[in-house]
Amino acid sequence: MGRFKFLEGLISVIFLILGQVLLFKHMVLFDTAFCFAYLMIFLLIPIDTGTIVQLVLAFVVGLIVDVFYNTLGIHAAACLGFVFLKIYWSEIMTPSGGYDTGAKINVRYQGLRLFLMYTYPLVLLHSLLIFFIEASGFDMFWRTMGIAFYSSLFTMVMILIIQYLFYRKIR
Repeated sequence: MGRFKFLEGLISVIFLILGQVLLFKHMVLFDTAFCFAYLMIFLLIPIDTGTIVQLVLAFVVGLIVDVFYNTLGIHAAACLGFVFLKIYWSEIMTPSGGYDTGAKINVRYQGLRLFLMYTYPLVLLHSLLIFFIEASGFDMFWRTMGIAFYSSLFTMVMILIIQYLFYRKIR
């Protein structure tokens, strides 16, 4: 049973990375909104997974995306920030009864409202990190904020679509 879950998770990671670098990389709305659907990888990690494992996975996935985007570590840094905040955010957002062993963050387990409350701040942080690191400062503060905001909304919509289409039976 453990091998099957690991293999299923590995296949999901591979498909999400391939989807990001082959499809979502080219999905740009009006040069303002970019899609980072690969962030689902970090949401699919069970909550009780060790901190070091999550951070190493974030770094590796970020570097793989950086290779295809030619961005020299921007995605790796943003993914590390995402997972670092996710670890603490999951403690804050823990329901009163706690999470079940092996629980993952998804719409089916949490419901749409709680899923959005949990996920959107993380996705927004990721977008802010990517675009402010890319801008190398705060010279174009409002433009960068706008791009980060619209990209986080676009990413959330795509994550929801993917979850409803492909991950109906996730637990």
